[in-house]
Amino acid sequence: MHLPVGKIAQLAVAATLTLWMQAGHAIREERTFEVSVNIPTPDFYILPSDPAFLEREQKMGWDINRKILMPLRTSFDVRNANGGITARLGHDPVLSSGSELINLDVRFNNQLLTLNDTQVVTESEAKAGLRVPLKIEAIEPQDGFVGGEYFGSVQIIFDAQLGSG
Repeated sequence: MHLPVGKIAQLAVAATLTLWMQAGHAIREERTFEVSVNIPTPDFYILPSDPAFLEREQKMGWDINRKILMPLRTSFDVRNANGGITARLGHDPVLSSGSELINLDVRFNNQLLTLNDTQVVTESEAKAGLRVPLKIEAIEPQDGFVGGEYFGSVQIIFDAQLGSG
């Protein structure tokens, strides 16, 4: 079967365009990523000084020489234009390996947090705004730390208090 010269020329042009279009797409790259922002109100906020702190898993380091877990430490910027700030834990803070538990001591602005409300920033401090420390420390079990992979979470609930005026 013989094709006319015109038809061969059309097929050649079509093939060339196809290859050119494919080559053009071969160098194309796409990236998709999430973008978000938390813009606090000027009247009440509790924000980590390191914005990535809440976005990533926090790892407690193991001190092999002293055989202890190193505490987690960070700072938060806080403000309540209308009064003090209280905080409480949403649940008991523990690390678990399945069969073993490690209790955690959680302190915000040097105040030990429990499941009950605790004033962590006074009215005068909160109105001015300030930076306060958060410290999470492992409580060594009676029989010492047992090897394994441990996971857990800490939930802190903050409440803005209404001041005296």
